[in-house]
Amino acid sequence: MAVPAAVDLVDLALKATTAYERPDLGARLQQTRRRLADPNVRVLIVGEFKQGKSQLVNALVNAPVCPVDDDISTAVPTVVRHGETTSVTLVREPGSESDERPPERTVVPIGRLAEYVSEAGNPGNRANLSYAEVSLPRKLLAGGLVLVDTPGVGGLGSAHGAATMSALPSADAVVLVSDAAQEYTGPELEFLAAAMKLCPNVACVVTKTDLYPHWRRIVELDKGHLAEAGIDAEIFPVSSMLRLHAAQTQDAALMDESGFTELISFLLRKVVARADDLDRRSTGHDVQAVAEQLAASMKAELMAQEDPERAEALVSELTRAKTRADELRQRSARWQTTLNDGVADLISDIDYDLRDRLRTIAREAEQLLDDADPAAIWDQFSEWLQQQVASAASANFVWTTQRARWLAGQVAEHFAEGADVALPELRFDQSAAVAGKVNAVEQPVDEKLSIGGALFTGMRGGYGGMLMIGMATTFAGLALLNPISIGAAVLFGGKTVHDERKRLKQRRQAESKNAVRRHIDEVTFQVSKDSRDMLRTIQRQLRDHFTALAEELSTSLAESVAAAQSAVKTNVSGRDRRIADLKAELARIDALSKRAVALLAPAETVQGSA
Repeated sequence: MAVPAAVDLVDLALKATTAYERPDLGARLQQTRRRLADPNVRVLIVGEFKQGKSQLVNALVNAPVCPVDDDISTAVPTVVRHGETTSVTLVREPGSESDERPPERTVVPIGRLAEYVSEAGNPGNRANLSYAEVSLPRKLLAGGLVLVDTPGVGGLGSAHGAATMSALPSADAVVLVSDAAQEYTGPELEFLAAAMKLCPNVACVVTKTDLYPHWRRIVELDKGHLAEAGIDAEIFPVSSMLRLHAAQTQDAALMDESGFTELISFLLRKVVARADDLDRRSTGHDVQAVAEQLAASMKAELMAQEDPERAEALVSELTRAKTRADELRQRSARWQTTLNDGVADLISDIDYDLRDRLRTIAREAEQLLDDADPAAIWDQFSEWLQQQVASAASANFVWTTQRARWLAGQVAEHFAEGADVALPELRFDQSAAVAGKVNAVEQPVDEKLSIGGALFTGMRGGYGGMLMIGMATTFAGLALLNPISIGAAVLFGGKTVHDERKRLKQRRQAESKNAVRRHIDEVTFQVSKDSRDMLRTIQRQLRDHFTALAEELSTSLAESVAAAQSAVKTNVSGRDRRIADLKAELARIDALSKRAVALLAPAETVQGSA
């Protein structure tokens, strides 16, 4: 368990809800209990193509779980978590959100993992896997740490980099991996800047320090780039090979030299520990809220017992409060309208924003293709296009996330007009899978005019020109073949070759523009789907949270009204005894509430010092 004290407190509170016959409050605590029973802390390992992400994961867990080689790249996310035994499970999730079937899980031998998660064994993820799950009996993972090795094909400056962005709000930390061969690139810095807005913990790892003697200079340059960009993230230079060798030889000095001691300390101290603090804090708030609900009816009855003359006024006040709580349960409630209208408006806004950004990129791309021959600039053009599309999709997703959080605040504010409640912790509960990947823009078939083709085309045009001019010159008494007709043949032949090359170039430009349009359409479709799915998830979370709160408030106030009304009927002899019983019960509930406050104190202290 992540926080044993929190689990014990929830169990005690569950017993209280059973004793006081409040199953509605028990349902909330059961959900809290399930959250505590799953202590997983997700860390996304992201980075450009072939930067050492898989080897970093292997070095962290000291096991060759993720396939690595010079010609192997990751095609499917690989989730590495703790397990009593070593096992590999392939997971296929339903293709649509409306499909309620459970994910399909297939166990395979660990030796065959590369066949499913690598680009060589599963090119383009043709097996349609959501992710692969590897369980290992490792102490580092025992506290709930989960490492997710994300695909790097196409890099961060690609549509897949934008897809990775969609997984960041559901992650507890993100680690950007870049090797020591060069300093940070523009796409890497843009990715980090966006990640800082979506994820609570961001760290940078510079790998392969054993291969590049100038790695210290690269680290200094990277620190300068981060400072200039205003990105507050720690950098950890490491060598995965040294770490694996140190673990094999039990060499502590070599372990320190590998740099993994600091990296593991960061993961345990700032990621796992802060996740425990979040669990502790949310559990304390939940138990406090339940204790207040349990005490509400008793406090109302106690007030009526102690001052019977105020009972009628108290009942009237509680009845009005119950009416307001009942109104919160109606579909016409302001918070419900705000939520439904807000999500609908937001879906429309993000779709327009994404299309507007991509339409601008499409216009610039078409202008570039009009100004040059696609065959000559395609490599540079495709790289530019991917970076522009990734930047647009990432900016759209960040904006979507920020707007969604603002909407959640508006919903909570409108709900609080009828009841005093706090905004829930927005947890983006998603699977381990990274959002759908969009393949890179495809280069059209390059139809060039070969030497033989140019010769044939020139001869065909030259023959027509020679025949036409030669026939005309025969009227002047010249032979069909004469210097004038031969010159015409050369000119006509050259013009025909030039026109053919121009035609092929225009064809290449048209096909390249169509390829760009198809690529942007695919990006629009996939990114829009990911954003819509996220917004619908948030809508359901907020709806269910506040609906449950309204039910709890209504039930508590109904019991308070009934208790206050019954207090009036109590005779004088039984009133003192009932007051003593109520004070004793309230003392027990108060003790429960104080334990919740004590549970909150360590988390809030850490929060304030961070």
